[in-house]
Amino acid sequence: MVKFGEHITLDFIGVKEVYTPEFFKDIVNKIAKATDVEILNISQHVFKPQGFTLIALLAESHMSFHTFPEKGIISFDFFTCGDTPPKPALEILKKEIGHERIVIREFDRSDRSFKEDIDNTPGQKNYYVVNNVLEDFVSVKGQHIEILDLEEYGKSLFIDNEIQVSESDEHLYSNTMVDSSDRLHSVNNNVAVIGGGDGGVVRECLQRGYGHIDWYELDPEVVGVCEKHLSKLQGDKNKSVSPIWGDAFESIKSVENQKYDKIYVDLNDDDECINLAINNMTNLKRILKLDGVITAQVGSQDRAPKQVNRWLDTFSKHFEEVRNEEKFIPSFDCSWNFVSVKGMKYE
Repeated sequence: MVKFGEHITLDFIGVKEVYTPEFFKDIVNKIAKATDVEILNISQHVFKPQGFTLIALLAESHMSFHTFPEKGIISFDFFTCGDTPPKPALEILKKEIGHERIVIREFDRSDRSFKEDIDNTPGQKNYYVVNNVLEDFVSVKGQHIEILDLEEYGKSLFIDNEIQVSESDEHLYSNTMVDSSDRLHSVNNNVAVIGGGDGGVVRECLQRGYGHIDWYELDPEVVGVCEKHLSKLQGDKNKSVSPIWGDAFESIKSVENQKYDKIYVDLNDDDECINLAINNMTNLKRILKLDGVITAQVGSQDRAPKQVNRWLDTFSKHFEEVRNEEKFIPSFDCSWNFVSVKGMKYE
């Protein structure tokens, strides 16, 4: 990390008194003396009918006040570069400004950034610490693709702001998915992988000596960016893998009956993908061998139990045997569910 400053913001809540401009100028001078910063210029403005703003230009950056008398709030902002810590300002302001409580935010100004977890709730926020942004673009297919170097999980793929895979724990995801299928059926002559643009499931199939693999992937740019930055996730490709670009469910309409021993469905864990699977279940069954297995990642029972249960209900209507396996994925911060099914039901 390259640190180039410290920043503190203080919001004083429940302020009863309206302070004069001279009061704030005096405080700025007290803070400057206590923190050993140099004031270059002070600019201020009194608003009508109420409110006041002051900005002190410092050799070390800036300090500012903004008042909201109608809300009983005074906001203070202090950014210092170099080795000058802004925190001593807090003790001075606590004594000078009458208040009910203070909202304090402190953070380093550095070359690190933060990526908010898409599964945050209004009352609980989690963030990934980002050391570097390696890729950030929108693909021709309209997907927002990012490769971020995360402090804890290494190089990671995000699609539409949601983490898909990280190099530190991807093996837990892919291993569990393929192992789940192998426990139901050991024949792997012809296999289909639907989705899984990072290539982890395809790699696991190759390492287990699977026969031919048809890889149906919507967005070749996802595969390309993962090959560039996450190559050790993908492993070596060979002639056993046939990539088929575009809408997988359109592509499989032309596939011969009972072609595949196994079908892996590694799509997003959202309602759109569930609906795709439901609407195309007849076709998936048609191209699956009679004793074949379908394995799908179905999301997290911890975070979206209704979604997982919907997958389970759908599979139970079409297959005799339904197995649900769970694995904790650290970069997802939750357990993930993988369902394998065999023994097709016919109406």
